[in-house]
Amino acid sequence: MTNEEIWRQVLNEMELNLPKAAFNTWFKNTALVSNKDGVVTIGVPHAFAQEWLSDKFNKNILKSLRSILSDIKEVKFSVTKAAPASATESHESIQQKISHISSNSQEEFDVFSIDKQTNLNPRYLFDAFIVGESNRLAHASAIAVANTPGTAYNPLFIYGGTGLGKTHLIQAIGNTIKNKNKKTQIRYVPSEVFTTEIIGAIQNNTMSRIKEYYRQFDVLIIDDIQFLAGKEKTQEEFFHIFNSLYENNKQIIVSSDRPPKAIAILEERLKSRFEGGMIADISAPDYETRMAILRAKMEQKKQMLEEDIIQYLAANIQKNIRELEGALNRIAAYTNLYKKQPTREDIATLLSNLINPPRKLPAPKKVIEIVADFYQLKEKDLITSSRKQEIVKPRQIAMYLLREELKSSYPYIGQKLGGKDHTTVIHACEKIAKELKVNKNLEDELQEIREKMFS
Repeated sequence: MTNEEIWRQVLNEMELNLPKAAFNTWFKNTALVSNKDGVVTIGVPHAFAQEWLSDKFNKNILKSLRSILSDIKEVKFSVTKAAPASATESHESIQQKISHISSNSQEEFDVFSIDKQTNLNPRYLFDAFIVGESNRLAHASAIAVANTPGTAYNPLFIYGGTGLGKTHLIQAIGNTIKNKNKKTQIRYVPSEVFTTEIIGAIQNNTMSRIKEYYRQFDVLIIDDIQFLAGKEKTQEEFFHIFNSLYENNKQIIVSSDRPPKAIAILEERLKSRFEGGMIADISAPDYETRMAILRAKMEQKKQMLEEDIIQYLAANIQKNIRELEGALNRIAAYTNLYKKQPTREDIATLLSNLINPPRKLPAPKKVIEIVADFYQLKEKDLITSSRKQEIVKPRQIAMYLLREELKSSYPYIGQKLGGKDHTTVIHACEKIAKELKVNKNLEDELQEIREKMFS
């Protein structure tokens, strides 16, 4: 099998599991450029794609590659100017042209130089972060930490769904501290990279060196901490590093897609450490905040749009900030291609995958699989008769979603979840519905799960 054939299989799988906009943005113009000694190198068109694929999709790509070639050990990403376009193209010529130009525009807007010393992206600053009711507490907490690191809110734990600005905010803290004092030792690291480093240290018997390396920092920023769930050795080493930094008044900043208590298979001692600091959430931006974000992004990109178009975008693109920026990129591409401002009808066509996308119901098995994955459980855990709290609640959530979203009958749901009696299902649905009225954390978790169900 050639490299092109291997990569096409991976792309096909990615396209099935990702929203169209995300697939076109991150996988367009990528290619498998080498496969040597179990290390696969993927060519990407620019540095932003390199960072994003490495941080957010490395695990998925590696899993897909291993399903084709079992001896794959590692995936690397390299900027390749002439990376061939292997993604499936749209059949509509206008979408085809816009996608092509959007890809080039993305490079123009987002290429940057990651600070090699801190691993921070210098474009993530507080001045570029739009504050609204959905993120006000998280922003205020971040400002406080940036002004007095190690004393205010230590550790700081920020959580929220995909594309809401967590990474921007935690990196803005690091950039602010660094700009105030160049001597401050700061390190930003995604949790998957941290895990890889720990595994490498175990294999090479260099754990003491890794510990010393991380203990030198005045500020340690760990992104997507939920990926440490279930990795016992990595959690143990992180716990020791955490304690060492904390006892020496060093600042620890963590992000996650859910609060600590909702991260299943995360050691209680780590949950306790996180809950001992400041926990702040970021939820989806409201209409006014989306308007402000659009105006700020337009100013940054030097775009001009009619007010009714801005209002239309803010009203119809509600999920996250990343989709708003993606919409502006596509509109800019349209303007560059046709040398005119798009009408409301043009934009409805152009952004059909973002505005009112078709809602396809997932299969019940898929819902159970998504819930299990969200809580770092195995699908079979939800089907067993276990009464462990870390299993009972996700099982009840699966029952609730099958009832509310798929309108499945109580007996059918019980059958799908290990032959439970329909009265058990009724009780579970009523319990979750009742808790949703008073538990915002649970509401946020279900919203994140729904996004995965219908993406």
